[in-house]
Amino acid sequence: MRSPLRRWRGFGKPQRAEIYFRWSIYLMPLAALPVALLGLGAHLGEYSAGAARVTVAVSLATTLVGIRACRTSLDHYLGRPADHRRWLVANGVLTVAGSWALLLTGPQTDGTGTPPATVVTATVLLIVAYGPISIGLRLWWSAPAAAALTLLVAPAMMLAGMSAGTTAGQLIGTLLGMPFIAASCRSFAWLTAVVWELDGARETQSRLAVAEERLRFSRDLHDVMGRNLTTIALKSELAVQLARRGRPEAAEQMAEVQRIAQESQREVRDVIRGYRTADLHAEAIGARAVLRSADVDCEIDLGEHADELPPHVQSVFGWVIREATTNVLRHSEAERCLIRLGREGERAVLELENDGVPAVPVPSQGSGTGLRGLRERLAAHDGELAVTPADGGVFRLVATVPLHPGETLR
Repeated sequence: MRSPLRRWRGFGKPQRAEIYFRWSIYLMPLAALPVALLGLGAHLGEYSAGAARVTVAVSLATTLVGIRACRTSLDHYLGRPADHRRWLVANGVLTVAGSWALLLTGPQTDGTGTPPATVVTATVLLIVAYGPISIGLRLWWSAPAAAALTLLVAPAMMLAGMSAGTTAGQLIGTLLGMPFIAASCRSFAWLTAVVWELDGARETQSRLAVAEERLRFSRDLHDVMGRNLTTIALKSELAVQLARRGRPEAAEQMAEVQRIAQESQREVRDVIRGYRTADLHAEAIGARAVLRSADVDCEIDLGEHADELPPHVQSVFGWVIREATTNVLRHSEAERCLIRLGREGERAVLELENDGVPAVPVPSQGSGTGLRGLRERLAAHDGELAVTPADGGVFRLVATVPLHPGETLR
């Protein structure tokens, strides 16, 4: 079983943000418990044993139900399945019933007009109960609900010995305090929704980039093959008509069809070669631009003699940079990335390192299709790929290709 710290490191930024905002909301109902205990401790001599037990039980129950109501209300706000209405009703009923129990069993007013500790506790319960209501209901429903909660507790305050004026002032103060709790809870819920919306936009951007690349490739094939296929079709039809008439020009037309077909085949190979060949410098510059657009600081060190590498080494290293950049964007929450080209003995070495990797086991051989494809490309040139996770959420990928005589990188 993983430790809480390890589990926290395994969460992405949206998940961490949601946990932070959730517990910021949960602190609202949690605040009622220490207020009740402080009031109980400060006026302990005024409470009977039964009243003290009621105060603790009511405060604990409203805190637990309030947290549950906040949780389901936030899930509903984020568009997830949640039975928030049932918990909002339970939270409201428990708050009103608990306030009545506190006011009728606790110490009564001494006639000076000063609200007893139980009135302060009941007021706090009413204020914090409005937090989940403000998240789970719209404004035109939550405001009447707040007023209803407050008015339902008013008779209990007067039965506790408070005058009508003091009761009215206490209720007005309660209603004035509710918007502050509502603003805080609603703001945290809105920020949580914004974080997930931004994360979804990032995923959409990645999918659009893939779709755009597919469209570009389709467009290139259409531009190359469209005219030639049309020409082949027309000349083939002409050759058929000439052959039916016994004209010798039919052979010439079929020879022209053969020539166009061979030319089309060559052009398709050129398109595919251009699509499958990755330029080292172009991929490095493109990776830096893409990563910086995602707020990732990218440092590139290709040295002064990268151009001296043979074309096949530059191409395979370009593919490594392309795939590694994709992995950084899709599988990490990186803030820093390093791309460095160097030499170890008679081998050219390309290192890529990034932080922000979740604390989950990384297979030493890499099980992803992308890494498997890179190993196959490197193996075609006697190269190797090493994937080594480091401490602190840092991921390191090292690609090496042997340099044959005359293929030096100083």
